Amino acid sequence: MFTGIIETTGKVISVDKKGSNLTIGIRSSIAKELKPGQSVAHNGVCLTVESKNKNNFIVTAVKETLLKTNLGALKKGSIVNLERSLKIGDRLDGHFVQGHVDTTATCIEIKKEKGSWIFQFKVQSSRLNVQGLIIEKGSICINGVSLTIVQISPFGGETEGVAFSVAIIPHTFKHTNFSSLKKGDMVNIEFDVLGKYIQKNIPIAIGIK
Repeated sequence: MFTGIIETTGKVISVDKKGSNLTIGIRSSIAKELKPGQSVAHNGVCLTVESKNKNNFIVTAVKETLLKTNLGALKKGSIVNLERSLKIGDRLDGHFVQGHVDTTATCIEIKKEKGSWIFQFKVQSSRLNVQGLIIEKGSICINGVSLTIVQISPFGGETEGVAFSVAIIPHTFKHTNFSSLKKGDMVNIEFDVLGKYIQKNIPIAIGIK
């Protein structure tokens, strides 16, 4: 379990294809504190530390993860957002994040405001009804960052998807990979877990099949 408050970033130092999996080497300041078997969120994707030394650590993304996230696009030099798992007793500064990415979205606009940035994304409808999972002032996790949705609008018809925007403050811009995000880039999306359970179970509760 995570909160979407990024601890630090890491730099990809190696990407190796092994069968249908991808083994990724990452250099980060938190490497020295990690242990094999621990969970770390990488751009919001929960992966297990396999091995490490003082400066680097190794994780593997399996086929299912690569199909649903942007990790398959990582290359040497890529910057990833990192968050270690939540400790009992910590303050919850973001929202509950599982590290289970639902889908990806595409950045369609970046607008600099006075002291902040507005990023707009579009997400395609999939097996999830994204219309019901993206609400104004609701929580969303983008590349592992807990954010609040500022505005939403349908695109290409209501059944195709949703465009939404988030505001990025200077601290978040400086300390995450939002600073290197460009128009057209793909990001990982995890919807609020409470919204997903409600969406699944309310029709059942009222007898709609």
